Amino acid sequence: MSLTGRLPLLGPMAGKFVSHSNSGGGTNDKCPFLKKELFMSTPASFSRHPFHPMLIPLPIGLWVFSLVSDVIFRAGWGSPVWYDVAFYTMFGGVIGALLAAVPGLIDLLSIQNPKTKKIAIWHMVLNLTAVVVYCINLWLRTRNDPMSNSPFLLSIAGIILICISGWLGGELVYVRCVGVDRPADRNP
Repeated sequence: MSLTGRLPLLGPMAGKFVSHSNSGGGTNDKCPFLKKELFMSTPASFSRHPFHPMLIPLPIGLWVFSLVSDVIFRAGWGSPVWYDVAFYTMFGGVIGALLAAVPGLIDLLSIQNPKTKKIAIWHMVLNLTAVVVYCINLWLRTRNDPMSNSPFLLSIAGIILICISGWLGGELVYVRCVGVDRPADRNP
């Protein structure tokens, strides 16, 4: 039975899932998970599990919580300790992002497909821009009044940057199969 036949709930959309191209280098006329050349496992992995996706939730979570802490402080829902919580979670997010960048760079250097590499470079540029935005934000917080708008606006800009970058990261993994290894039960 064809894969399209196994996706009856998708109806006409089933064809879109089974005729997709990705980073492996070719156009796929069947399910991308059945053709070995479409997989691009990463050298930055342990036991077939890539490091970059394991590390990225840390900075994302810390930066989102930093913004939440800022909102709590600025709205008057909590004491000034929330401003400090925002600062330290932001700092932790910067450290986590730099740690996640190392295996991300290794993944980037292993990509062969030019279009996929271009997406990966934009993903990296946006992530590093977010790190710079958060570093400036941290510096401003040591110099400005806690109710200053600049750090708060930079936090919002940083979240927007990582959302766009996250979408590109999803494109790399879920559409172009970067860092995806052929499932063991599908090996010939």
